Amino acid sequence: MTDEKLMLAYANGNLSAFQTLYQRHKSRIFGFLLNKLRNKEEAEEVFQTVFVKLHTSREKYHEEIPFLPWVFTISRNAVIDHVRKHETYTKHVDSYTEHLELNNDSETSNYNDFDVDQLSCLTSSQRDALSLRFNEGLTFREIAEQTQTSVINSRQIVSRAIKKLRSLMKDKG
Repeated sequence: MTDEKLMLAYANGNLSAFQTLYQRHKSRIFGFLLNKLRNKEEAEEVFQTVFVKLHTSREKYHEEIPFLPWVFTISRNAVIDHVRKHETYTKHVDSYTEHLELNNDSETSNYNDFDVDQLSCLTSSQRDALSLRFNEGLTFREIAEQTQTSVINSRQIVSRAIKKLRSLMKDKG
């Protein structure tokens, strides 16, 4: 059966058609992602995103569209989204660090000494939110979804945690 017919069958609910497509192309797609990202963990993360997008877009698929170019377009777009997200996160952290350096050189070194998981002064929700925001680079909307709260609340939790950390850094310095 062709990839295109398998994709149509999958769009109509045939899970074994998906399994066949996955087995046929998983190595090729992962190789593409690894080649673009040069990082196995990132490639694995984007690999999962590709198949989630394939699943959510399955009903939009048309047989006249060749499957491989279609799935590689999804893959390419997932790589672009991942890189943009990573660049935005890096710029945010860089600008925050630059802001700290401009305000107080010792404050930056004190901040780098903190391990978010070990800060007993923060609540577990604050530690989790900070980790999601700064370690994983999630948006406030994504944090809200993961913590099952509102976007406004997730923003407040992160803001309050940062204020606590700043207060600790001033006390430490």
